[in-house]
Amino acid sequence: MKAQIAIAVLAALAVTQAHAELSAEELAKLAQNPVGNLISLPFQNNSNLNYGPLKKTQNILNIQPVIPIEVSPEWNVITRTIVPVVSQPALFEGDSGVKGMGPTAFSAFLSPADPKGGVIWGAGPVIQIPTTSDSALGSYRWGVGPSFVILHLDKGDPWVYGFLVNNVWSVGTGAGGAYNNFLLQPFINYNFKEHEGLYLTSSPIMTADWRAEPSNKWTVPLGGGIGKIFHLGRLP
Repeated sequence: MKAQIAIAVLAALAVTQAHAELSAEELAKLAQNPVGNLISLPFQNNSNLNYGPLKKTQNILNIQPVIPIEVSPEWNVITRTIVPVVSQPALFEGDSGVKGMGPTAFSAFLSPADPKGGVIWGAGPVIQIPTTSDSALGSYRWGVGPSFVILHLDKGDPWVYGFLVNNVWSVGTGAGGAYNNFLLQPFINYNFKEHEGLYLTSSPIMTADWRAEPSNKWTVPLGGGIGKIFHLGRLP
């Protein structure tokens, strides 16, 4: 288990005229929905403390654009990309450490455009793209697998909660070796009714390397944060 500090910043929010008319609380809940029908560009920075034999700090900045595509009045495809920029510390004496880009994960969720009962879900493929800039930061092989997300989001309920899960298997050949990686991201948000647009959030990214030794298999970070929706003119 590694301690982790996570900061999520909503850097850009492209909204339609209808979105601009929503309340700050409604916009906050929309931003908390990983398959929400809006374009967003979150940045999440994760600092893994006591990483490796030398107990140094590993830093991963995830750039996570979300782009929805309307395929019919009943269905949307929500694309979600995670581009990791990694600062890897030295793992042994004399090692200089590495900085660069890790493999990119691209997901496409088929999701109902008008979900019922406050339950929103999406399912589709996840593809790992070998954008790795150094072998120390990940494999050079492509990967593919299933991905699923479900959450509860109700207009009268201050809580937004659910989870995202996927598993990626390597395909083909290439440097970096084969892999079989699992990801689980539970998320829970509490929206303050008396302070519209203000919310508490936690969304740790838990991973498992099924090919690793049992003592090295899981990474389980813990953390939380606070968010606030505000407007620049009419743009939330």
